[in-house]
Amino acid sequence: MQNCFPINLPTIIDGSDGKISVADSLQNIPFEIKRVYYIYDLQNLNAIRGKHAHKELEQVIFCINGSFKLGLDDGVDKEELIINRRNQGIFLGRGLWHTMTDFSRDCVLLVLASDHYKESDYIRDYDEFMKFIHVFQHDTSQ
Repeated sequence: MQNCFPINLPTIIDGSDGKISVADSLQNIPFEIKRVYYIYDLQNLNAIRGKHAHKELEQVIFCINGSFKLGLDDGVDKEELIINRRNQGIFLGRGLWHTMTDFSRDCVLLVLASDHYKESDYIRDYDEFMKFIHVFQHDTSQ
């Protein structure tokens, strides 16, 4: 799978006070973090979220409570991952179609993003995504 890899945050055991995992810009997160958001209290556990790719944005997605299924598509390969480890996220690079499904009732997703929200960066149509990928892969192979 292109433009995608696991990010493992260090886990610091703070005695009986629990555990701490730290995400640092440009260290264990491979970009400067400009936006943080989280998704929670999903009323429809059968929802399909995401259903888009980004032209430029990079993200790391974590499940800090519960679990969900992350579907990935780089235009050639498709993969599904169960995300359920609080200290492990998945880097989502540009040009990667992604969906989130099969949410547990207690699911909380945390996303670290490389830029502020820009609707113009989203590719929300799968056919448009495939055209973008063809151009993107051609440009990066030269």
